[in-house]
Amino acid sequence: MTAAGIKLHPACRVRQEEFGLLFYDSRGPSLLFAETGRLLDPDYFDRVRGRGEFPAGLSAQQKQALQNFISTLLERGFLREQ
Repeated sequence: MTAAGIKLHPACRVRQEEFGLLFYDSRGPSLLFAETGRLLDPDYFDRVRGRGEFPAGLSAQQKQALQNFISTLLERGFLREQ
C-alpha cells in the first residue's frame, strides 16, 4: 500500500533562515541546514502533502532537487509518511 503523503514529524520543527530552511529534531536533538533559499516556506510542511506536490512556477530542475530533498528528509526522520 502506498502512503497518502508526507508530513513533518511531530517532534520536528522548521523555520526560515537567510540561507533557506532550518530543521530541528527534538528527539536527537538533530539539526539540518537546507540551502533552499525561498523555494519552500516553512508552512509547506504544516499539512500532509503528496511527495511531488510543490508550489507552482518551479522549473523541472527545481522540482527534481526538491524531490531529492524530500527523500533526504524522510531518510533522516524529519518527515514521515502518512
